Parts: sequence; C-alpha cells; structure tokens
Amino acid sequence: MNYVKLYQWYALKGRHDLPWRNTKDAYKIWVSEIMLQQTQVKTVLERYYFPFLQQFPTLQALAHASLDEVLKMWEGLGYYSRARNLHKAAQMCRTSLPKTAQELELLAGIGKSTAHAIASFAYGEALPILDANVKRILYRYCAITNAKSNELWEKSYQLFDSQNAYDFNQAMMDLGAMVCTSKNPKCFECPFAKECQGKAEPYRYPTPKPKKAKPIKTPYIVVYQHGEKFALFQSQKQLLGGLWGFKQSDTKPSKSKKIGAITHHYSHFRLKCNVLLSSDAIEHKQWFSLEEIEALALSGVDRKVLALLVV
Repeated sequence: MNYVKLYQWYALKGRHDLPWRNTKDAYKIWVSEIMLQQTQVKTVLERYYFPFLQQFPTLQALAHASLDEVLKMWEGLGYYSRARNLHKAAQMCRTSLPKTAQELELLAGIGKSTAHAIASFAYGEALPILDANVKRILYRYCAITNAKSNELWEKSYQLFDSQNAYDFNQAMMDLGAMVCTSKNPKCFECPFAKECQGKAEPYRYPTPKPKKAKPIKTPYIVVYQHGEKFALFQSQKQLLGGLWGFKQSDTKPSKSKKIGAITHHYSHFRLKCNVLLSSDAIEHKQWFSLEEIEALALSGVDRKVLALLVV
C-alpha cells in the first residue's frame, strides 16, 4: 500500500476542518464517532453535534442528565439505541473515559472499531479502524468478494501504517467517504489506483446483497383526547425505547374520526398509517397538552402526527 500517495492526497483533499479532528478530547471524539454511525457528516455537523455538546459539554454532564433529556437532544437522528448507550456508558464511567481500546470496548455501544478510533485519535494508540468506509476500500483494494469480520481485521492490520496511525486512519476514512464511495467511485482520483486489484469492477467488491422489498405496516395511529390533553405512551421497544408517542393499534376505536394519513420509512420497513382522533375513555395516567408534548422526545412518526394536531 502506497502510504506516501495516500498522505499526499489527504494533505490536499482531506477534511481537516471537522471539529472532532481539532481536539484530543476523548469525550467529544466519542460523541462524534457514535453520531457518525449510520448518519452523514453533513447532518451531524449542521443539526446535532454542537447542540448536543452545548447541552452536555462533559462526560459528567451527560452522566447526570436524564435519559429523556438525552433522547430529546437526539430526536430526529434515529437509531436511538446509540443515544441510550451513550447515556449508559457515561453513567458507567462518571468522570472520565478509559484510556485504552481494550477498556473502551467494555462500555455500552462501543464496538471494536469505535474503541480503536477513540484510542487512536484521543490517546495516540496505534490501532487500525474498520468502519464502513475503510471496509469498502479493503474489499476493493484486495478484490475480496466476501469476508468474515475477523478476516477483514486481519487484512486491516496487515496494511496498517502503525508509524502514522492517526493520519492513516483519518486518511482512509476520508478516502472511503470521498473517493472510494459505494456509488460512483472516483477511481481516477484514488492514490491507490495503480495497485488496487478491484478498480476494473469496483461494484463486485464486496458481492452485492440482493435488495429485499421493505414490508409495509399499516396500523392505526390513535390520538386519544380529553379536553386539551392527549394520551402519550413511552415506548419500551428496542427501536424507539424511551421515546414518547401516540398509540398504535390494529383496531379502530368506536368513537374516532380520521384527521390525516402519514407515511414513514425505517431501514427495514415502511409505515402507512391513518391517524384517528378519538374521544374514547381509556384508563391512562400520562396526558399532556400540545405545549408539553413539544418538549418531549418524539419519534419522527409522532412528530408528523403532532403536526396534524397543531394546524
């Protein structure tokens, strides 16, 4: 692997101005790494990273916050288990993050690659990372159609520049994000163009997985109203655990009227729901005004429902 050309490309084209690259604060690096899982840099920068750190500027602040407060700041970013694990890990640490990848990996929500990234960027530990961008480079560079995780890790160690761990990891992430992209890779710009074994057919590596049609779920969303108060329920499910929302039901209440319809896309399924306003009497303890609901952490679906109520 031609490290010299990689670093020349990174010096000219790399994303050196990203805020988490201009700090050695392990907490800020950790927050950025978790946010960037499944989320584009632009979205994280424009809407979430700075407000989250303003609300929770230190590990201690995050540890002392309630889960509701953390989820509210995460609202709209999706994959809410990330927020729950951030909060849980902060409470496990309380004062400071561990200083080795091995210890970091013991915390909630921190896998091997994330632990390596934090240890490399904050503490200078010479370890490779293996995020989605780096994986794609390895698949193509080595013309690998399929590989198990441990096989990719072995390859990453073989190609790793341990003498320049920080620059190597940052450069590889940028190369995967900007040049060796999943769609329309810019092979002519790649510093590895001459040695890449997969450049002639980049889409072969790895072998594409057949796309499955997303199932469509069609529950009713029932908004129970008593006077100026509305019934909300706090989800206990893994997908949206801790978030507040309106009732989803397969049956239509006897006293109800349709006030709208919404669609919403998740990674593995779609929702197409009729939204019903109901005056049925139900036994429920948690009723909120519209103003109070605005302050709660809601899922994207329930934000759409709320918009129907405030028109």
